[in-house]
Order: sequence, then C-alpha cells, then structure tokens
Amino acid sequence: MSDFNRAHARSIPADRADMSVDAGLRAFMLGVYNKVALGLVLSAALAFVTGQYPPVRDLMYTVTPDGRLAGMTLLGMIVAFAPLAVMLFGAFALKNATPKTSGMLYWTIVALIGAGMGVLTLVYTGGSIASTFLITATAFGGLSLFGYTTKKDLTAFGSFLIVGLFGLIIAMVVNMFIQNSMMNFIISVLGVLIFAGLIAFDTQRLKMTYYQLGGDEAAMGVATNYGALSLYINFINLFQFLLAIFGDRR
Repeated sequence: MSDFNRAHARSIPADRADMSVDAGLRAFMLGVYNKVALGLVLSAALAFVTGQYPPVRDLMYTVTPDGRLAGMTLLGMIVAFAPLAVMLFGAFALKNATPKTSGMLYWTIVALIGAGMGVLTLVYTGGSIASTFLITATAFGGLSLFGYTTKKDLTAFGSFLIVGLFGLIIAMVVNMFIQNSMMNFIISVLGVLIFAGLIAFDTQRLKMTYYQLGGDEAAMGVATNYGALSLYINFINLFQFLLAIFGDRR
C-alpha cells in the first residue's frame, strides 16, 4: 500500500500546474498507464489460475465441496504477505534503482499480488468481481484525469491522505483481532475515499516528476516503473475496498 517516492514528493510550483501538454509528457504518462494496464491483465490471469485451477488452487487454499474458501495453506499465506516483504526490501535495497531493477521490482510485486488475489474468486461471485472491476476502472480514469488536469496543488491533500493511510492500516490490523462487521464497513468506506484521493494525487505528482527530471532518460525509466507501481497499488486497493462493500459473496 505504500509508494517508494511518495515520501520524497516535492511541492508543485504554481507556474507549472497549468503547463500545456507536450509530446514527451504524453509519452511518459502513456508509458505509466500501459504498465498499469499490463499489470492488471497479468494480475487477473494469475488470480484466475490460483483461484480456479484446482491443482494450483489446492496448493494455496482449502475449499469446500461447492468451491468456497475454507482457509489458506502455508503457501497461500506466504504469497499473501510476500508483496509487502518485497516492497520493504525494495525500499531499503534499491536506493539507486535503474530502469531494469525497478522494472523487475514492479513485475515481481504485480505477479505476487495477482497470485494472492485468487482468494477473491473463492469469496465473491464472478459477476460482482467483473462489475466492480469496471466501476473501479471508470473511477480510476476519472480520478486520474482530474489529477492530471487540475491546476490546484494537491501536495497538502496528498500528505493528509498518507496520514489517513497509516491510520487505515492500524485500524485494519486491530480489526483482524476483534472482527467487528461495522468497523469493517467503515474501514472499507475510508479505504475507498483514501485510495480515490491518492489516484488523483499520484497522477499529479507523476506529471510534475516528468518536468523535474529534465529529460533524464534513465531517471524517467525508473519513475515510469515506480509511478506505475503507485497507480497499480491504488487501483487494486480501490477495487478490493469497493468489492468489500458491493460484492456478492458466494
């Protein structure tokens, strides 16, 4: 749920917020969105394999005779927590990342998250997963467009959201022990609001990053990978929180 560069985001100069679109910026942002799209395709494919292909599914989950989730195996739990471990490793080990190493990090995290999302296919109906994904994609497009086009500096708003994100994580950990349904609903609603805001904030931050890098191709390659990772994680979290609210369980 974190972003490697978010903590180092710079404030946006007032005279840069309304810059006209140029070919370089367009190519940079398209590179980010293309990676996000490909990451979502890979995640969907892996989620289907781990959740619906019995030889793989049974290695990760315990299911009832009618195909519903009954529990997770050791391998399933390892896959579920592996993305966080890889992100923490990347944050400390890749201080001077290159386009190649940041790309490897991106695809590793995407693959692990996708594999872990197989659990959703065992908990929710296929129809509700598909409809929630379409809603998420539509919301993502609108929020990212807002972040890209707005002249308002979202830096302070983003800082507020990051603080809220830490509070959300703490609440989720607490609720793992108390299992309160009302608290779970509140967490889901707050999660939707926080990650919706982060989509707009991260999009604007990426736009400003392009100008700050001043044409450095290697730095832009790294920024493309980390930017895609930020937006991908925001998308996945928004999708899961929306699914928790509106999804139909099996």
